Amino acid sequence: MKDYYKTLGVSREATQDEIKKAFRQLALKHHPDRNQGNKEEEERFKEINEAYTCLSDFEKRANYDRFGTAEGVGPGAGFGFGAGAPFGDIFEDIFEDFFGAFGGTKRPRPAKGVDLRYNLNITLKDAAHGIEKIISVPRVQNCDKCRGTGAAPGTSPITCSNCRGTGHVRFQQGFFSVSKTCGKCHGSGKIIEKPCINCKGSGKSRVHKEISLKVPAGVDNGSRLRMSGEGDMGSYGGPAGDLYVIISVDEHEFFKRDGMDIYCEAPVSFTKAVFGGEIDVPTLNEPAKLKIPAGTHSGKSFHLKGKGMPKLGGYQRGDQIVSVYIDVPKKLTPRQRELLEEFANISGDAVDDSSKGLKNKLKDLFSA
Repeated sequence: MKDYYKTLGVSREATQDEIKKAFRQLALKHHPDRNQGNKEEEERFKEINEAYTCLSDFEKRANYDRFGTAEGVGPGAGFGFGAGAPFGDIFEDIFEDFFGAFGGTKRPRPAKGVDLRYNLNITLKDAAHGIEKIISVPRVQNCDKCRGTGAAPGTSPITCSNCRGTGHVRFQQGFFSVSKTCGKCHGSGKIIEKPCINCKGSGKSRVHKEISLKVPAGVDNGSRLRMSGEGDMGSYGGPAGDLYVIISVDEHEFFKRDGMDIYCEAPVSFTKAVFGGEIDVPTLNEPAKLKIPAGTHSGKSFHLKGKGMPKLGGYQRGDQIVSVYIDVPKKLTPRQRELLEEFANISGDAVDDSSKGLKNKLKDLFSA
């Protein structure tokens, strides 16, 4: 008994899709027109066809699995591939691939449109709060003049006389009836006698479309927002592509971002650093009060909980880390100077009033 499953290289539990796929691959490989004059390949092709004729039919396959035979199955059974053959569709696909290698083309099929990319710059505050923007995107869509038909206004495409609107023609190749893309209409089934001037018969035109975009709070550099169906239109009835908006967040003059946390520096007067007090610190929202403990040194960091960036798509929020520095006054009144000198003397840190000053002392130190 011939093992049809072994012939096709599939298991006995194989699905119909798996059987069809295996047959398609083997038929392409062992096709007589690809192996002209090779009797072994011709016999191999007949065996493959015989196996598929049996296993592709539910009733024949059931009989074969039970009794090792199937009614009507033989070396020549099912070998005509014209209309009424049990696997006409699969052979149409096979011959499109096969004859494509010799300059033929496949019939056009619905294809998704091209995905588009749009780069969007926003501010840090926009990233923190979210924002709605109107963006202008160049994309391909149906021509406004001909409404996608490709024919000049007032006219319509006519049915192709060569293929009678089917988009493909059949011809005899040896003992096979072969389907091939129509060379006159290129598979569309239609002929445009008077093309649209605006799109030159393509049915498509490039336009700038304004799209309302909602940028969620928490986005960062490189965040990607997908807008389904806002890319280029598809071909032959296929769906439109998608639009991907890539976010870039501008640097802020005061804040530095690290993930969900933001960092900044704030000045503290000498007296508040010594005695303690409160200072106002800018945040991404309204200013916040920051308590400065007595004896704070320059460079000390404080955390403002929940004052950082929000988590994208969540409810958490980072912190704002504030590093303080002592704000040394550049000008002093005579009284201020007198009091500071007195403080320095009491502290054992006498002020040098000589002409050298601090600058000259440092110069002497490094030249020693």
